[in-house]
Amino acid sequence: MLHRSVTGVCTAVVAAGALALAALPGAFATAATAAEQPRPTATADRPELPAGMLDAMRRDLGLTPSQAENRLAGERRAGAAAGSLRLALGDDFGGAWVGDGATAKLTVATTDRSHVRAITAKGARAKVVRHGLTELGKAKEALDRAAERRKPAGTPVWYVDVRRNSVVLLSSRPAAAERFAESAGLKGVRVQVRKSSVQPRLYADLRGGDAYHIGGSSRCSIGFPVTKGGASGFVTAGHCGDTGDTTTGADRQEQGTFRGSSFPGDDHAYVATTSDWKSTPEVNGSPQQVAGSTQAMDGASVCRSGSTTGWHCGTVQQLDTSVTYPEGTVSGVTRTDVCAEPGDSGGSFVSGDQAQGMTSGGSGDCDAGGTTYFQPVNEALDVYGVALTTTTGAAEPRPGEPGAGEPGQEETDGTWRSATVYRAGDEVTHGGRTYHCLQAHQAQRGAEPAELPALWQRA
Repeated sequence: MLHRSVTGVCTAVVAAGALALAALPGAFATAATAAEQPRPTATADRPELPAGMLDAMRRDLGLTPSQAENRLAGERRAGAAAGSLRLALGDDFGGAWVGDGATAKLTVATTDRSHVRAITAKGARAKVVRHGLTELGKAKEALDRAAERRKPAGTPVWYVDVRRNSVVLLSSRPAAAERFAESAGLKGVRVQVRKSSVQPRLYADLRGGDAYHIGGSSRCSIGFPVTKGGASGFVTAGHCGDTGDTTTGADRQEQGTFRGSSFPGDDHAYVATTSDWKSTPEVNGSPQQVAGSTQAMDGASVCRSGSTTGWHCGTVQQLDTSVTYPEGTVSGVTRTDVCAEPGDSGGSFVSGDQAQGMTSGGSGDCDAGGTTYFQPVNEALDVYGVALTTTTGAAEPRPGEPGAGEPGQEETDGTWRSATVYRAGDEVTHGGRTYHCLQAHQAQRGAEPAELPALWQRA
């Protein structure tokens, strides 16, 4: 049977706009700059963060620069511990999240009380729940399939809420949402309907100006610079353009062509640029440098920088969310409490120095607060076979290097390869040893599994 509850959610509606997070020469600088302030000493585990991001984390999360650094370091440790426990618990794993504040305390859910000791031994809190994450995920997928058959009335958002161990639907018509859940054939999973007036919209903007332009009229923003076969390009939001559309830079100079685009369903695209443009690991001309794409977990801090509102930060509310815009439903996006406004769509979401995704759409504004969804970057890297440009240069291996192959190439023999996107639980071999992936990421050149215990666990 379905277990339902109805609660209230107050959410404002935001107008459409476009985010600009430039990272290629010729893209504009951020509209909101922050005064410089002392930064903690940078290390591999505590990368240097731009002043604008630190100011935003102070304003939006109440963290001093030192606390922000400590939280990000704690989130990295929590991600590795959660990945290891997910492997150990198997189908009994009920999800994991980090709490608020500077400590980023990890909580891990399990359906089997006998796992509590193993969880607490990792320094995490244990929570015994009824449903495993795999079971909840299958229920959410059933809703996705039902939405393909018929768009749910007044129910634009649904997701797995690991903290409440349920599938949540946000709806202005709770009775219709319950019928939608019944049509999906959900059985034995707790379904929570939350009354909400939220009306998510894409943040694409049809005004001329900053960022990059599509077809001489519409405007969007660069997500993350990438390379493919040594040539530069970038990933961005799929709703920004169709395959074959041409782009110009902020200064209207010839820039590139959409080589692939997916929307709705997904919201990602790949633009191949001309030889006049060179990919860099920078975010919006700031000191922020992208070092990788390790996926942030539920509750982790995330920040974005937009052409309209500058740096704004918040936390991951739910992974694997489905959101319905007037143009159609997009599945697999991440829901955050980071605000955005018109002019802020298509660009980069980061957690520390790790790329997370490209802004898709949302609701609210940066005065009253809001909700923003982003398309995970790893999916786009995998789909288009492109390598994220990072502080090491690029993920692409040089010809003849161990693991050399085309970005996104399927490793049918299970051999670890750089530029390949790995998901939690994937198994690879390297140097005659077997490893299990702990956290989703794109493998980087020169960063083998034996050197990264936070990402790989030896079998």
